[in-house]
Amino acid sequence: MSFEFKSKDIESIGSVLKAKGVKRGNFYRFDLFDKKSKRKLAVEIYPSLKTGRQKGNLITVYTINSHLQLHQCTGYLASDLLGEVTFYSEADGKISGLIVEREAGCSLYANVDKSALSGDFTRMGPEVMLSSIALSLAETSIK
Repeated sequence: MSFEFKSKDIESIGSVLKAKGVKRGNFYRFDLFDKKSKRKLAVEIYPSLKTGRQKGNLITVYTINSHLQLHQCTGYLASDLLGEVTFYSEADGKISGLIVEREAGCSLYANVDKSALSGDFTRMGPEVMLSSIALSLAETSIK
């Protein structure tokens, strides 16, 4: 495992999401609520957690209607300008990303071909374009 969340990462994520990361046992939890949309979600970050044979970062998002997980998170990009944090995982030329918005929104993109991040978005179908654009923001951080 090459990346592990540290306290400075938790602070950076909290700053963008406008929520405090509360340490609970072996994880950090952020509770988000947007008054305007009445959306609510919780994000939990488990640094260096054993999942099967591997050890890595686990990101879990709970909403009223869903439960999402990103295993083996290899990094994140916290954008104050966009008001969102993109957690990503890279393996075998594929990228998966879990994007958490300050306004308690969330999107998941899984197994996106890494070459799609730097392609010509205008030549992609709309069903592919959104994931490519969303994850391309983290491309500079992805090795």
